[in-house]
Amino acid sequence: MRIVPRRRSRQLAVGLAIPIALVLSPLPSLADPVPPVSAVPADRQPAGAQNGVALIRIIVPDQAGVDRLNDMGVDLAEYKKPTDEGLEVHAVLSPEEAQALRDQGFDLRGTISDQSDVAENQAQRRQALARIAAAEAADSDKLTVLRSEWFTNTGNQRFLSVEVKSSAVDAETVLTVSWDNGPGTEPGSGGTATMSRFTDAGQYMYHRFNSPLPINTAPSKVTITSNRGGTVTVDVKEWLGAPQKAPSPHYVSDFVDHYMDPTEITERIVGLAAEFPKISEIVDLPYKTNGYRRLAQAQFGGTGAAAFYVSSKVYGHEGGNDITFAATNPGSANSPLSVAVNGKAISVSLGTDAAGAVNSTSKQVVDAVNASAPAAALVKASLYRANTGAAVAPTAATTPLTDGLKAPANISREPFQTKAIRIGRDRDGSKTGVFLYCQEHAREWVTPITCLETAERLLRNYAHDRTTKDLVDDLDIFILPVTNPDGAHYSFYDFNSQRRNMTNHCPENNGDPGRRNSWGVDLNRNFSVGSLTDGYSGASASCTSDTFAGPAELSEPEAKNEVWLTHQFPNIKFAMNTHSYGGYFMWPPGAYKAAGRELLPRVDFGTENYFWDASSEILSAVQAWRGTGIWPGRTGPVPDVLYSAAGNSADEHWYNRGIIGWDFEVGADLWNPTTKRFEPVGFQPPFAEGHQEAMEFSNGQIAILKVAGEFADDGKRPTSSLVKVSSGPGTATFTFSVNEAANVYYTLDGSKPTIQSTKLEQAGMREGAAHITVDKNTTVNWFSVDIAGNVERNYDPATGTGNYSSKVVKVG
Repeated sequence: MRIVPRRRSRQLAVGLAIPIALVLSPLPSLADPVPPVSAVPADRQPAGAQNGVALIRIIVPDQAGVDRLNDMGVDLAEYKKPTDEGLEVHAVLSPEEAQALRDQGFDLRGTISDQSDVAENQAQRRQALARIAAAEAADSDKLTVLRSEWFTNTGNQRFLSVEVKSSAVDAETVLTVSWDNGPGTEPGSGGTATMSRFTDAGQYMYHRFNSPLPINTAPSKVTITSNRGGTVTVDVKEWLGAPQKAPSPHYVSDFVDHYMDPTEITERIVGLAAEFPKISEIVDLPYKTNGYRRLAQAQFGGTGAAAFYVSSKVYGHEGGNDITFAATNPGSANSPLSVAVNGKAISVSLGTDAAGAVNSTSKQVVDAVNASAPAAALVKASLYRANTGAAVAPTAATTPLTDGLKAPANISREPFQTKAIRIGRDRDGSKTGVFLYCQEHAREWVTPITCLETAERLLRNYAHDRTTKDLVDDLDIFILPVTNPDGAHYSFYDFNSQRRNMTNHCPENNGDPGRRNSWGVDLNRNFSVGSLTDGYSGASASCTSDTFAGPAELSEPEAKNEVWLTHQFPNIKFAMNTHSYGGYFMWPPGAYKAAGRELLPRVDFGTENYFWDASSEILSAVQAWRGTGIWPGRTGPVPDVLYSAAGNSADEHWYNRGIIGWDFEVGADLWNPTTKRFEPVGFQPPFAEGHQEAMEFSNGQIAILKVAGEFADDGKRPTSSLVKVSSGPGTATFTFSVNEAANVYYTLDGSKPTIQSTKLEQAGMREGAAHITVDKNTTVNWFSVDIAGNVERNYDPATGTGNYSSKVVKVG
């Protein structure tokens, strides 16, 4: 692949610090053990107003707080942002769940959107703290600049993003950035700002701004100074500055004008395949979903000590909705408890004492119903949650059982046949495959129309746009617009905050109707690599948690369908999982074990550079639609920019199949020029905004196809050179430079290099190539190989034939 690599500035500097005092404001402690939120009763009742469930900001001191929320089963959005007080995350909470978190010491900061108006986003709350005085330090620190860039966003507003790593990792280290107003202007003339210290899982990562800083003029240089004495000045590069080639004047786009449910989306791709049979077809995925269906239920006695409920043995649409239940006082003394069934009408005559008062307990009623053969053929009775059933049972008028589902009749309640559309001139496995998939999480309504828009563009531009024709001719493209159809139907028609599928794995104590919005499996936590089962963080074992990993790895048909597709079509080499919201561009690894922040193995140096170099092309395409610049700080491996996500699909495809996979989080924060703040958009913004997000990220999906096309056509061999970094008495240090994303294999003992030889590694996260130090004159032999498998100088590392590179590194 011949993407031009981006250059990243890295300089070290040493100075002396001026001792001054540091005053820290105390942050709330989360050290004491707290009960899980799922232990709080009456969480998400299915009332008409959805009981006030809202998307709420939470401020925690550090990543440990995020991990704690994950472990408690809190329904977190895929959103994390550093603030002066720690980290901001967003959670979907009922009033009871929100109050429970406040009672347990969490800092909840207000609602972004609620159930009464899910499309309305409130202005982002951000409170600034007084600047912390710099710390007294005895020794100066070394500063390594990881990134130094400016970029534009919607409205052509410019922003500055800088990331710097200090060798002094303690919290008393304060870094300050100053920048000029462009070439030839005075240092510091553009402005000055203090950086925030970014930690994850208790480990210092680097310093950065909480949000990119708005600036008026693109600076040419920035200077970073530390209170410990370190200082460094570097150039500022433009992020996403590569000009985008204008599409053909005949290129057509914009094929969506409303949010679509899974039934409508599926009908659209089936229609497309029928309209363009020469270059597309439908692939029926083998594992049908559970279906948009529920058992019919009714609950009696409220949520008090006498509460119990009954559930139909068949799904509501199969007859469960026709069942009625009544519990009556017979009106006479010393009557026995009895159960009668007339067709589908169940009536319980409650037992009474000598005074004619009801004396049957709820447990006795439950046992009697379940012991009655005619009634047990229709329903199962259960006590409410932790109730013992010792209280006197309530009377109840004839009550119909209901599955509570509100979708119109055209939405099937049966197991869903998930379909993907396959696009390509040659669909025989001979071409490089690309897998684009959307809506693993039900409430992310923008993502399926993004995938649909991409399919429409490819098929409708094939006949008259050369670039599109090349993509369709050179690639084998699989697009799955809706991975989670059952959950998405439920999100559209019943509970818009639904994240998971609709398979209910909960036992009886979590099976009452009040839990109906808390059932299902988080599909992007159900995969087999870096999973909860393996001890990785970011998923829950609680069946009522919105990050529930499921009863076992790959337990869900939706997850099995993804894996089946990548195994059935081994030519798939690239993938893109599209989620929302926040405006992220990420890749593996995606999970770590919280203790020691033990990551899944990082990708090798060449692949990491490939991810970074491709990001420039992909994100420039996103920006080309309306100017949205994805932040540099929201680009990178998942745990580095968001959080640990145990058992996610990108890791599944990369570690098990070697598929180069990315994750989009559509819906970047929008810059508000009035408030001078970035404001979040939420899962379901007004369609005018959702439409823009779909258009710009469809641009990004098309760009991924272009990257894959460059990979497929890449026959050019990489070139590399040995770069001597330093030398001194008794040692010499060197590294390698490569003209594209490639891995370097080398030996230091004079032997021929092979694939088993030492591979050049990264110096550290975002720090470029490692430096190698030798203590004597050393012959270094090496070769490089790019991601497409092209080997430098036509060398054959298996046999040692051909030419490898060689150079003597001299000491002194």
